Amino acid sequence: MRLAAVASMFAAVLFLAGCRAEEEAGTPQPFALTESAIGHYCGMNVLEHPGPKGQIVLGRVAEPIWFSSARDAVAFTMLPEEPKNVAAIFVSDMAAAPTWEEPGPENWIDARKAFFVIRSSKRGGMGAEETIPFSSETAARVFVSMHGGEVVDFAGIPPEYVLGKSQTGG
Repeated sequence: MRLAAVASMFAAVLFLAGCRAEEEAGTPQPFALTESAIGHYCGMNVLEHPGPKGQIVLGRVAEPIWFSSARDAVAFTMLPEEPKNVAAIFVSDMAAAPTWEEPGPENWIDARKAFFVIRSSKRGGMGAEETIPFSSETAARVFVSMHGGEVVDFAGIPPEYVLGKSQTGG
């Protein structure tokens, strides 16, 4: 009887471990930013632009779609003509960025968990307004105290801020 109970517990532990491994295997990891990254919308080398970058992984695709700005990555998720099988959205964690000009090749965070500063005085690549991502709300608020703007989460980014009024019907 004891042996059966131990065997059952062991089987349950293996089952749960297998589920966790399957979940982790199904979650894409961010790719390191390299010189070969070309922006989806601008067709230019992503490293040529200052400010936060973005990458989106679709389904089980082995390569990310690169964006010269975090704002472009957010726009991709809002545009009706873009694919909707988004497996992961990563943006530069500007709290860990060495500088604005070089946000870092591997300090990526899940965009859906980030805190974004919008309407600040800082401009992203191509001189456009930027959605500036941070891994902590505190870091985002410190940035706001220096550069203005407001802190929002991913769902709180206004479509008209990212797409412009003509794209949102406003």
